[in-house]
Amino acid sequence: MKRWLILLCIIGLGASTALFSQTLEMEKLRRNREQTLKELNETNKKLNKTLRSAKSSLNELNSITAEIKQQRNLIAKINKEIATINRKQRAVKDTIYLLQKDLTAKKRSYAGAVKRMGHRRSEYDELMFIFSASSLSESYRRARYLKEYSAWRKRQAAEIAERKQQLEELQQQLAKSVAEKNAVLKERSAEAEVLQKQESSKRNLIAGLKKQEKQLKQEINRKRKQAEALDRKLEQLIAEEERKSSERADKADGKSSTAKRSTKGYKMTKEELALSGSFAKNKGKLPFPLSGSYKIVAHFGRQQHPELRYVQTENSGIDIETTPGTRARAVFNGVVSRIFVTPGYNSTIIVRHGNYLTIYANLSEVYVRAGEKVKTGQNLGKIYSDSQDGNRTILTFQLWKERTKLNPESWLNM
Repeated sequence: MKRWLILLCIIGLGASTALFSQTLEMEKLRRNREQTLKELNETNKKLNKTLRSAKSSLNELNSITAEIKQQRNLIAKINKEIATINRKQRAVKDTIYLLQKDLTAKKRSYAGAVKRMGHRRSEYDELMFIFSASSLSESYRRARYLKEYSAWRKRQAAEIAERKQQLEELQQQLAKSVAEKNAVLKERSAEAEVLQKQESSKRNLIAGLKKQEKQLKQEINRKRKQAEALDRKLEQLIAEEERKSSERADKADGKSSTAKRSTKGYKMTKEELALSGSFAKNKGKLPFPLSGSYKIVAHFGRQQHPELRYVQTENSGIDIETTPGTRARAVFNGVVSRIFVTPGYNSTIIVRHGNYLTIYANLSEVYVRAGEKVKTGQNLGKIYSDSQDGNRTILTFQLWKERTKLNPESWLNM
């Protein structure tokens, strides 16, 4: 009996030891799994942070590139202003020289005449000079001469005084011009210093981005896919509107559903036709789609980055960076056609102007509704500010005619 009890104890002890060993193994596996998940999460966080950093750096590079362009344009304008001031100074100096020469000649002539006449009049006064003439006609001529001489002296004195005043005014003008030039030169020096700092920041950014080439390519690829998705959505909505406009036009003409129109494109009403014509006439005069300060950080069409050889973008419109809180506004009278949301662009508004369409993408708030008529300059929505990218605020603006994308910079009054 004791032997059986001992045997059972041994078996029980072995079983409990095995069970304990399995429990330890399970706990170890669980800890390993949790550690693996933790490492995976950390890796994902680092990757997302790196991608955000690459995105932020690229956006900052685009922003600085736009700022440098604006700064160079400003310095070019200042240089033109300095050249204008230089021409103005040369003209004033030449005029001063001629006036001084003329004034000196007039003073010399006037002084000589006064001296000669003074010598003569010391011997004769005016009456004696007149009445000492040999004849009445000679006396008349002398009287007329004295009268003309007196008038000439007055004119000469007036002209000399006028020349002096002109000289004083020109010298004041020259002094003002010199002060103006000094101020402009000081401004140019300050702007050149700003430009130097911007270019230094740009070089540092480029160096950093070259180290992040892999992540940057991923970010560019992600952005490209988002842009393509937006374009597909726009094309889909435009095609749908074209179909509806054809159905509306067929119904108005009394055509059956089997007798469809062969022509493609958006079928406009008389009102839309007039609006479209008016829109076309305003090419190059359309107001900017936002108010306040801005810079274009991405231009229309295919763009090869001048510094990063692997960065090439295809833009259907332009990207405009502005300050947080800025609102997008309608560039022309029209009707809100569609409002929709797409990844990477938040809310997007399409405004129809006959067969022209303007698109306002990346809005955080929308102030209008589909079907609403809007006027030129009316606020459409608030532009989204990216809190993960230093509150960078960028509006994507596009302009289409039917399904053809147009360059907005050719249409806007910039």
